[in-house]
Amino acid sequence: MKKINIGMVGYKFMGKAHSNAYRAVPMFFPDAAKPEMKVICGRDPKGLEQARAQFGWESSVTDWRELVQRDDVDVVDINAPSDAHKEIAIAAARAGKHLFCEKPLALTLADSREMLEEAEKAGVKHMVGFNYRFAPAVQLAKKLISEGRIGEIHHFRGVFLQDWILDPSFPLVWRLQKEIAGSGSHGDLGAHVIDMARFLVGEFREVIGMSETFVKRRPVAAAMTGLSAKGGGSEEMGDVTVDDATAFLARFENGAMGTIEATRFAAGHRCTNGFEINGSKGSIKFDFERMNELQVYFTDDAEDVQGFRRVLATDASHAYMDAWWPAGHTIGYEHTFTHEVLELMRALEEDRQPVPNFVDGVKCQEVLEAVDRSIEERRWVAISEL
Repeated sequence: MKKINIGMVGYKFMGKAHSNAYRAVPMFFPDAAKPEMKVICGRDPKGLEQARAQFGWESSVTDWRELVQRDDVDVVDINAPSDAHKEIAIAAARAGKHLFCEKPLALTLADSREMLEEAEKAGVKHMVGFNYRFAPAVQLAKKLISEGRIGEIHHFRGVFLQDWILDPSFPLVWRLQKEIAGSGSHGDLGAHVIDMARFLVGEFREVIGMSETFVKRRPVAAAMTGLSAKGGGSEEMGDVTVDDATAFLARFENGAMGTIEATRFAAGHRCTNGFEINGSKGSIKFDFERMNELQVYFTDDAEDVQGFRRVLATDASHAYMDAWWPAGHTIGYEHTFTHEVLELMRALEEDRQPVPNFVDGVKCQEVLEAVDRSIEERRWVAISEL
């Protein structure tokens, strides 16, 4: 069995998710190349050592430059904050390392295009972290659409709704600072919905959007981990420089209409990442809070039984499920990362580009920036303008 040596930059929320996936793949997919967790990198030595021991990495370093130059690293996994993606990815590509980078790929479209260019120039494999594609129910949706079973697509409605910063006293974490995160709910949450739309429906043609920042100043954070943080215990405040909510309309190249909304101010929604797609022969609905289910409707059902049906995508016939549990025994959020890493391992073993890759990251960034431009200029913006 081929072994792939991994060096990972980042050790908090996504670092834990990726680490769990590297450990799970050999157990549940033993036919795939095996990821070897060689080295993990972070800036805080104490927190880094705790993560190294907890997650199961062989060694640790506090300088990513050292990591990308190591001879025992084949893949550089980048899940540090967004402002670090470009520099690390380009250095790693030039060092001949394959790349696995969390979304959004970079702070700007220009930076993401440069990352893709450098990866292609170096001849390395590259993957971007759109993990929600890898839910079996989403794979079923793709299958139904690809087989033409819901006909010509007319509508895509996508939302990613959260409420974790609803309290105005919640601290100013890095995700609320444009110079680090690039954008707020738009780039963090909306990027996933955009990728889902591209994956299921096709390429965007043009967009028009609106956004709002509801809480414009917050207490400066003393400490932060993942989506949690602590205030500094003083009255020091800082500016929120990203959007709290963004919504936009879209037209796709195939003529379908789209509406997409991303917000961190939807009270009662912890992680409502969902979509509905309407076609000429039927419809499908998905909500990640019920990630093992796909709601399906076909117009050719007999009239007396027409309506949405719940399909539990846990049978062995569904994508990835033959490796997990008996039918009806559900899987969770962490499994999407396991399937994502499985795709990376198989692609490296088969000497092909994994999917989704930096091309998909750039395409997503094009839509993100087109929406930003449309908000600034208050008009429809074609993707071809960028």
